Amino acid sequence: MSAQRKDPVDAIIEQWATVRPDLDTAAMEVFGRIYRLSRAMGDRMEKAYASLGISRGEFDVLATLRRSGEPYTLSPRQLSATLMLTTGGMTGRLDKLERAGLLRRSPDPHDRRGLQVTLTDKGLELVDEAVSAGLAVQTEALKASLNQEQADQLAGLLRELLTGTERS
Repeated sequence: MSAQRKDPVDAIIEQWATVRPDLDTAAMEVFGRIYRLSRAMGDRMEKAYASLGISRGEFDVLATLRRSGEPYTLSPRQLSATLMLTTGGMTGRLDKLERAGLLRRSPDPHDRRGLQVTLTDKGLELVDEAVSAGLAVQTEALKASLNQEQADQLAGLLRELLTGTERS
């Protein structure tokens, strides 16, 4: 462990080493930390969005529309596919966001049976504020623990792990 501080994952690894010294827990050390980090940052992000009156799931819908570029319009099906949500789950989010005036649904001019979901000016303003708030939370956490070189190295390693995991 050298001069590094111990974290809760170290305690779990030590417990396994005591009761099952035959286990190779290297993967648990990586994925346990990724899991705990994801949960901790997810909670922080949820608080940042809540201060703006939206949930993380609602932010995801607004951000997906924003990232699509002008005119900030997608079909409910495209949103569902991007966010990996059922149509029922998407409908609930869209209903709430539409009631809040953050997006609007309208008939698709290219498909009589389809709908389009478009970010309103109010929604655009809110999502831009929310993404800035979320990035501030993430940047603060990163800079509190790593220098730029370490952050770049970690981002590269996580990219390799993610692409390798998604391929297998």
